[in-house]
Amino acid sequence: MKTEIIKKLTDYLKNEVLQQPDREIKADEALISSGLIDSFSLVDVALFVEDNFGVAIDDTELNAETFDTLDALADLVIARKED
Repeated sequence: MKTEIIKKLTDYLKNEVLQQPDREIKADEALISSGLIDSFSLVDVALFVEDNFGVAIDDTELNAETFDTLDALADLVIARKED
């Protein structure tokens, strides 16, 4: 399940946010703290997660601590699905 979530997030980031379909993004690569995505893109990612995985993301979670890697984001989605 986690691998599928990361794959879907990676595809979205590469194609829609970064518009660099050939870019490699590792599951543990820093997204926010490295500057790969900005605060505007972060909101788009949160909406994508909510729409595609059926989980709610609180505004207070829109930060590098929660969203900085695909791995961390996938863990959040899994935890929310289990609630």
